[in-house]
Amino acid sequence: MKVKGLWIGCLCLITACSTPDKGLDVNKELDYCNTQVHRTLEELQNRPSLTAEASGNSQVREQAIDYSMMPRCIMDSLKTWECRKASKDEWCSGFWPGILWYDYEYTHDNTIKKQAGYFTASLKFLSKIPAYDHDLGFLIFCSYGNGYRLTHNPEYKKVILDTADSLATLFRPRVGTILSWPRNIKMFGGYNTIMDNMINLEMLFWAARNGGNPYLFDIAVSHADKTMKHQFRPDYTSYHVAVYDTLTGKFIKGVTHQGYSDSSMWARGQAWAIYGYTMVYRETKDPKYLDFVQKVADIYLKRLPADYIPYWDFDAPDIPKAPRDASAACIVASALVELSTYIAGSKGEKYKQAAIKMLTSLSSDKYQCGKSKPAFLLHSTGHWPNKSEVNASIIYADYYYIEALIRLKRLEKN
Repeated sequence: MKVKGLWIGCLCLITACSTPDKGLDVNKELDYCNTQVHRTLEELQNRPSLTAEASGNSQVREQAIDYSMMPRCIMDSLKTWECRKASKDEWCSGFWPGILWYDYEYTHDNTIKKQAGYFTASLKFLSKIPAYDHDLGFLIFCSYGNGYRLTHNPEYKKVILDTADSLATLFRPRVGTILSWPRNIKMFGGYNTIMDNMINLEMLFWAARNGGNPYLFDIAVSHADKTMKHQFRPDYTSYHVAVYDTLTGKFIKGVTHQGYSDSSMWARGQAWAIYGYTMVYRETKDPKYLDFVQKVADIYLKRLPADYIPYWDFDAPDIPKAPRDASAACIVASALVELSTYIAGSKGEKYKQAAIKMLTSLSSDKYQCGKSKPAFLLHSTGHWPNKSEVNASIIYADYYYIEALIRLKRLEKN
């Protein structure tokens, strides 16, 4: 089966599809994403399957996609995707299926829908095994969650509900949060909860509203409250990791794992916080979360460089030479589009315009891959302390970029 061809969407009136800031054309950028999606599918199809490689038989090297191999990153010096096997410890495996679902939402292209379904199905096994760590929300809700939203396939719903129950087994009532990395308790000197974990709460909220155990809602609220209490400094910048006493549940310290220092504002960590608490307000309608997320967002916006794309850490000592992190910008842009709808007047408009500025920069030649690579974006930073995926194209940047554009398109249409 050959995957090719580019679907070009019918153009809407420019007033419905464009935003007022520097002519950001949402449809144009979504068409670009669709082009890159087709390029990626063709690249994946033209790779020998694992079966073919193992056989060593050139006649077995038929052109077929291995749906268990997910695009992860393209390093700065390379032109093709590094793909990784979908597994319990490959936390990024849900983003590529999620991108396909968003592309299908925009294009209504049934070829993309089929591909989204095939890649999504490769993650079903995660609903049948014990939770390895907190990333089940990223893995399943980005893939199966978007799939169910668009298709209402009852099999997708069952996978989400089963996985939510699995994620809930990592919750410890004595602490009040979900354990993020069971394998790293010794390394951190205690029970650990990372800011990224806020995103996984969305699956618990959804499950509680859609036939799952109502207790899942309580788990999500407890986690959000405990994180809000202990994982932020007085200026509303966040710690990447909160460490708690494993036996008593008492908060011990806040540290970093991927940021510059324990006291610095790691860009993607702050982005997860903005996105996470915006979502928690949506799910609970508790005004304390709306008030809190504005404070977390405002310190982030206050410290941004002129083009609204953060350096990988706001306190990196080599700014302005430090690497940027486009992925953090994508996450925040998506969150601010949503947050702007919850706040009336000039403050809500401020958040919307900030999101537009971020997307305008991300959609420029400086940050888009264009013809050089099949990914959407350049210049993300994965794990600077480990020198891993620095100045790279990374799949979760692409996911939150297309999500932000889709959200902005909905907002402008309405």
